[in-house]
Amino acid sequence: MILTQHDISQEIAQQATAHAATGEAAHHPARGYAPYRSSRLRHPRQPLVTVQDPEGVELCGPAFGITDVTELDADLTRQHTGEPLGERITVTGHVLDRSGRPVRGQLVEIWQANASGRYAHQRDRHAAPLDPHFTGVGRCLTDAQGRYAFTTIKPGAYPWRNHHNAWRPAHIHFSLFGTAFTQRLVTQMYFPGDPLFPYDPILQSVTDPAARARLVATYDHDLSVPEWSLGYRWDIVLDGPTATWTEEGR
Repeated sequence: MILTQHDISQEIAQQATAHAATGEAAHHPARGYAPYRSSRLRHPRQPLVTVQDPEGVELCGPAFGITDVTELDADLTRQHTGEPLGERITVTGHVLDRSGRPVRGQLVEIWQANASGRYAHQRDRHAAPLDPHFTGVGRCLTDAQGRYAFTTIKPGAYPWRNHHNAWRPAHIHFSLFGTAFTQRLVTQMYFPGDPLFPYDPILQSVTDPAARARLVATYDHDLSVPEWSLGYRWDIVLDGPTATWTEEGR
């Protein structure tokens, strides 16, 4: 049976009603959220394995330092010999702890589709064109105020096979590291006013409206660079009641 967007939207509405009835704030989605079909089929069902020597795991993971990251890494529009196609944007914000204190020296990575909604990846078979001047990956370290900043291209929406006529809203994937690979959080940033929000089971799997709203960046005209780029602000809170939703947040 091929599910339609109408079928998925009904399931999303049922999940939202059930969540509202509990009166509880679910800041992180259930791994078995039914409208997100592929997640329901592949999410872990067994207890997590206990690591007997956590310090040993840390020693085997990569360590990141200031010498590993260059200024060019944070400007995705300057990584090739030509100019990428699309709307140039600046994305910046602060990485904060639960008390609002800046998290300094945090490695922030991003990856995204190009302006046509296609990833520079061999498994992406979307018919949209690739951009030879845009790879869609970048990284930076937060500064003394916990601030990160990227210059990139606004990604396009793209189809996916969760159900018939399924489209993902424009988004940028964010990854945040501590001092090793085992200290990693992954999330997504969305753009304000996207008409695809109500139809996307990944975004709607965050059933708490306040937590879902924290995944949407704010357009900030003061961040826009004249004749160069539009500015978006998005702060990331790592823990606490106002934490940014992450894909493995529990």
